[in-house]
Formats: sequence, C-alpha cells, structure tokens
Amino acid sequence: MNISEAAEKMNLPPSTLRYYEQIGLIPPVERKNGGVRHYTPNDLNWINFIKCMRSAGLSIEALIEYTTLFKQGDSTLQSRKELLIKENEKLIKKRLEIEESLKMLAKKIQNYDNIEQKVKKITETS
Repeated sequence: MNISEAAEKMNLPPSTLRYYEQIGLIPPVERKNGGVRHYTPNDLNWINFIKCMRSAGLSIEALIEYTTLFKQGDSTLQSRKELLIKENEKLIKKRLEIEESLKMLAKKIQNYDNIEQKVKKITETS
C-alpha cells in the first residue's frame, strides 16, 4: 500500500510516517516505481509497535536505538532484550507513580464530597 493508505490505516498523517523513517524509528520502507513508498504488513507492524511504545512513554531515542539494533541482525538480540527490559522497568515505575497520584486525587475528591455534604447539612438546617 502507498503512504496515504498506510497513513489512513495507522491513523497518522503521511508526514509522520516519513519522519519515522527519516529518523530511523522504522526500518527503511521499500520503494516502487518513481520512489513511491510501498508499505507491507511488516512495515505496518513496525509502525504499530512504535505508536504503542510512544503512547506508553518510551523516548524516541530508545526506539531509534532499538530499531538500529534490529537492523544489525541477530547478533543484537540480547541488547534488544536488555533495552526492552530497561524500558519495561521504567514503565512499571511510572505506573506505580500514576497509581499513587490516582490515590491522592481520590482522597482530594472525597474531601470535597465531605465538604459539600457538610455545607448541604448546614444550609438545610438554616
């Protein structure tokens, strides 16, 4: 599929797909006649992986490093695994921080609910 079709399927603008390829976030996309990009299912899998990892908070630098290692072949399997383990640990830490923030917000909201109930009782008895 061409870049417009791939962009639509991946819900990204074509400029983002070009950018991903330019900076090495995805491996180079095969070119057809006249240099037109031809996206394969494998290319779409890469794009989906990048989208997922970016939405989870992985840095562009970490993903470029992963893609670079991938392009170097099987000799980098352990390095890729270690990179993903490190990023996984960061995400676990981030999740724990978010959970703590959610608990704090829930307490704050409960405090406002309590205040509203007290004010309501005062105004009903007045």
